[in-house]
Amino acid sequence: MKATEDITSGPIAKTIMSLAIPVVMGSFMEIALTVVNFFWVGKLGKVAQDAITSSMVVNWTVFSSIAIVTIGLSAVVSRRIGEKEPRQASEASQQGMWLALILGLVITVAGFILTPHLLTFMEAGPETQKHAIPYLKIFFVSATLFALYDSGCATFRAAGNTRTPLLVGSSMIALNLVLDPLLIFGIGPFPKLGVPGASVATTISIFLACCILLYLLRRGRAGFPVERIFALRPKIEEMLKIARIGLPITIQALTFIVVYWFLIRIVHQYGEAAGAAMGIGNRMESISYLTCSGFAIAASTMVGQNLGARQPDRAARCAWGAAGFAVAITCVIGAIFIVAPHWITGIFTSDYEVHKIASDYLIILGLSQFTMAIEIVLEGSFSGAGDTIAPMVVLIPGAVMRVPLAYWLCFHLNWGINGVWWTLTITTTIKASVLAFWFSRGRWKHKKI
Repeated sequence: MKATEDITSGPIAKTIMSLAIPVVMGSFMEIALTVVNFFWVGKLGKVAQDAITSSMVVNWTVFSSIAIVTIGLSAVVSRRIGEKEPRQASEASQQGMWLALILGLVITVAGFILTPHLLTFMEAGPETQKHAIPYLKIFFVSATLFALYDSGCATFRAAGNTRTPLLVGSSMIALNLVLDPLLIFGIGPFPKLGVPGASVATTISIFLACCILLYLLRRGRAGFPVERIFALRPKIEEMLKIARIGLPITIQALTFIVVYWFLIRIVHQYGEAAGAAMGIGNRMESISYLTCSGFAIAASTMVGQNLGARQPDRAARCAWGAAGFAVAITCVIGAIFIVAPHWITGIFTSDYEVHKIASDYLIILGLSQFTMAIEIVLEGSFSGAGDTIAPMVVLIPGAVMRVPLAYWLCFHLNWGINGVWWTLTITTTIKASVLAFWFSRGRWKHKKI
């Protein structure tokens, strides 16, 4: 497909869906993986589930750090394609890969060393840490592979090719789904590894997927020729250009994660059942989050290429159109959370306390699913324009305010653990409203890259 022609001149709604649907399908595969992971680990008890929940925040930290490459790389590549400069797009992707390799190695070494300290900070109990430490150390070994894989996906998507990452990612997840129970429970000739088995399965799968994706990028499947990925020597100036664009979003994302560290500290004051319930709720909410991320990627690509083609008004219509689709879908998801929370949580646990806390989580978070859609898609639209300062200015204060608000609701007003869930809903709604107002002003249309 000639992505540039479709994106800069075709019907907007059709183009949004053609870009977003493969990403959303891939996201649902990721949801299936996290849900199945949590399901199998749940057979080991609520302490094992709490270990996965505590590790989840560390995983988010890693992927948020990698965004310094993927956000900047996507913005630069899509803009160069819109300007009809495929060679410059190719060089940008190569420099992005160098940056991903360097960053991934730093994360791998630092994370492997710091794992016990991170879990202690989150006040994870001794039994939880017993499962979580080996799980996370194995995960950190694969961090460099994730950095390269995500950067390759960003290049394909910036070029308007969202199908190749879908096919490669789906194959990776399918392999992971097969390996999970085999390595967790030691079925057949496989060793019984318990919770760390889930991390081993992921490492094997991401290694194979990374090799395949980089091979396809080298073969020109992104729609423009890419020489040997590491044949071009690293250029500090080009890598810094990519990093400068991605840095504000990364800072915002890391702030969000650090805030979650503190929220988990609050959650753990209500016991391991609360931690397990948070894990169930987060995995179900990821249905909305990853769906919105698909439309955010579509918006980012379309905004970047249309600005490169000097069509700022069309870029704006693309962004609002993507947000509209995401809002419609998340309204349905939110309604299901509100109407059928007990049925959903019953799939993951038979523990009454976990079941009750997780049901409340889904009801309260169901109210803000559509505002989360606005926040995520418009953040992606700003990123596609290369204007990543605006969402940082809005979203960092919105994330930081969660900590004092949660303490106030939980302990001052005595709302209990539900104070954490209400904090998430209230702040998400505020952030989305401010970001929508800022985006409507249109200053992002004039951002130069």
